[in-house]
Amino acid sequence: MNLSGAINYEAIIWLSFGGPNDPSEVMPFLENVTSGRNVPRQRLEKVADQYMLFGGKSPINEQNLELIEKLRLELSSRSITLPIYFANRNWSPYIGEVVKELQSDGVRSALAFVTSAYGSYSGCRQYREDIQRAVDEYAPGLYVHKIRHYFSHPGFVGTLVEATRALVEDLTSLGDRKIAVACSAHSIPLKMSVSSKYLSQLESVKEAIRDSIKDGGFSDVPVDLVFQSRSGPPTEPWLEPDIGDKLTEYVESGIDTVVVVPIGFVSDHMEVIYDLDVLAAQIAKDVGISLFRVPTASKDDAFVSMVADLVQEQIDPSFHAANYPGMEIPTEECHVGCCLEFS
Repeated sequence: MNLSGAINYEAIIWLSFGGPNDPSEVMPFLENVTSGRNVPRQRLEKVADQYMLFGGKSPINEQNLELIEKLRLELSSRSITLPIYFANRNWSPYIGEVVKELQSDGVRSALAFVTSAYGSYSGCRQYREDIQRAVDEYAPGLYVHKIRHYFSHPGFVGTLVEATRALVEDLTSLGDRKIAVACSAHSIPLKMSVSSKYLSQLESVKEAIRDSIKDGGFSDVPVDLVFQSRSGPPTEPWLEPDIGDKLTEYVESGIDTVVVVPIGFVSDHMEVIYDLDVLAAQIAKDVGISLFRVPTASKDDAFVSMVADLVQEQIDPSFHAANYPGMEIPTEECHVGCCLEFS
């Protein structure tokens, strides 16, 4: 798999995590995701019950398909006519099926856009490994380049910054509130985090939000990085603080209103609509906090424009995608030891 890019790309792969489309797929999907990890059946059944609260399906596939259609229109407006193929890592259409289809269609080189903005094993390297494995098995000779991280593109971080500041302004105008902002991302094991820039990239997004809040005249509003959705054994240290613990801490410091910003997620899938909108919301209610959530970045049209930018910079040497002021510009190259599963 190529990591340095090329010019003559013939297709785009929109690659995501995957999710069940109906109740009959929920348990097979969960079994597939947790394969080889010795997760107790009881735990899988508990997670399956969470899906049933939303009709036994994940919204992620429909969200991806809607974004793909918007991307087609945006690329067309730029005279870019590359076909877009939808693929998943953990459910149909599997990446293996899709690279086989690409080869059958005569595609020799493709760009892969992954619905994860940051570097980490599960958010970057594992996708690259799965792409390479699929190419080796189903489409030898197919040339695939994974598009770089995009946490610092204005179409991602800028939408979160603007939406957060606007919500804080609105809440402040409603009366005397003690507000805090909690920037939430998926927790990962500490030993996994040290081999990637995941934590520093999240911190940079949080800092951009904090600076915007401060510039808006709300310097007394704390902005914190919190984590959610941990799934490992309790004996293994993961990134903290957990959002539930932080909500309790906020109460103890006199905070009565919390704005949650899902900076670690691209769209409103299960980790957002259940872990935040249900679990975190219930904890907030229990401790007496008013909880408000900022939309995920893909809710803004700037997100699709960003994806088009990332595609265009790969096929047009004279074009360079924008970067949020003061933030790191992600590199195209991945060094050998980056984003390892275990350090």
